[in-house]
Amino acid sequence: MTEPRQSIGSLLKEAISGSEQDFGRLELSRAIPLLAIPMVLEMALEAVFAVADVFFVARLGAGAIATVGLTESVVTLIYALAIGISIPVTAMVSRRFGEGSREAASRAGGQALLVALCIGVGLGVPGVWLADDVLRMMGASAEVVAQGRGYAMVTFATNVVIVLLFVLNAVFRGAGDAARAMRALWIANALNLVLDPCLIFGLGPFPELGLTGAAIATAIGRGVGVLYQLRVLTRGPRIRIDLGALRPDFALIGKILRLSVGSTSQYLVSTASWVVLVRILASFGAEVVAGYTVAMRIVMFALMPSWGFSNATATLVGQSLGAGDPSRAERAVLLSGLYNMGFLGVVSLLLIAMPEAVAGLLSDDPAVLRWAAEALFIISFGYVFYAWEMVLINAFNGAGDTRTPLRINLVAFWLVELPLGYGLAHWAGLGPTGVFIAVALAYSLAAVIAYVAFRGGRWKHVDL
Repeated sequence: MTEPRQSIGSLLKEAISGSEQDFGRLELSRAIPLLAIPMVLEMALEAVFAVADVFFVARLGAGAIATVGLTESVVTLIYALAIGISIPVTAMVSRRFGEGSREAASRAGGQALLVALCIGVGLGVPGVWLADDVLRMMGASAEVVAQGRGYAMVTFATNVVIVLLFVLNAVFRGAGDAARAMRALWIANALNLVLDPCLIFGLGPFPELGLTGAAIATAIGRGVGVLYQLRVLTRGPRIRIDLGALRPDFALIGKILRLSVGSTSQYLVSTASWVVLVRILASFGAEVVAGYTVAMRIVMFALMPSWGFSNATATLVGQSLGAGDPSRAERAVLLSGLYNMGFLGVVSLLLIAMPEAVAGLLSDDPAVLRWAAEALFIISFGYVFYAWEMVLINAFNGAGDTRTPLRINLVAFWLVELPLGYGLAHWAGLGPTGVFIAVALAYSLAAVIAYVAFRGGRWKHVDL
């Protein structure tokens, strides 16, 4: 029997307020929007912050934008580790929910929290002393190092907050509690948006800290978001982590770590390739790096809502497989992919039609604007492919198949993107344009390979 149709308004209200549905068995026409809407809104505000942060930082000059770009190209490696841990957490929690075992799901969440704390602290402590060296390693000039030292130190020192924010939201998503994951990032980013201009420019009673103020604002916002996550997880209602769930279970911790090797490696491969691309671009000057940073912030803005469909796919795949219904998992992937393709198709038309106007929202520096607009124009031609790449990769991860995305990333980014980018930039004489072309082609290739692997069906039989 089909479920009664629900109005768009009531569906939106239920999605934002939170739903106690069994997503492993709920009709897909309701399950996807109920999970995706809060995830889209969550990513949308994250994207707004990413753009707003560069908007404020751009007022400090091209050197400040370059510092953000160079620093974040390294911090993306931390994101890779955080996401790498989050992927098996979402897969394990969603699978246990699909099987109807909430106690086992809570235990998996508790062990994930312990892993996140240890890794976050271990990565954060050395960051205070290595900030200058990291910036120099990335090709920053002495002026950029001097200007960005404080920003890099604060950013690296608060790695534990980044890891916790990602991993705890993975617990929420695996449980199908997308609304509270959304609220955690809304709190973090809303506070960040308020504090950013205050601490950068010294508005009102706040000190003028310049670029360092941007990093402090981000750290405070994310920290408050983590406190909200912990408060909810210790009280429930959909999933609750109590002291018993936090008692170390080394077998389960070992399983999380083993599963995270593939997921961390796949993101390390993709983000490390991005670091190398930034290093290639740095040889053409700070304006090129700044332009690429502006362009990628806009690309992030456009893609982040699409992560809502992708994250919803991971949850639905995990819970459907846990409920013993792999064909439903496959239907969820295909439907999410179509939704995502439609959304990004419209976005790509906008960016292709007016790249300079869009890039001009973040920077009025002619040199920076030139490269930002060119990067946007070229990269946007691959958006339809990116839509499927995002959904398919998350489908594999939601099933616990982290090796397939790793192989796809190795081929697309290391065997194709980096050699092609360097070759087009230096040997073919295209300069930064060659790097932009390589990015678009690599992600399109990844989508094609992912679809072929998805149709093979091996992901349906992964044992978690």
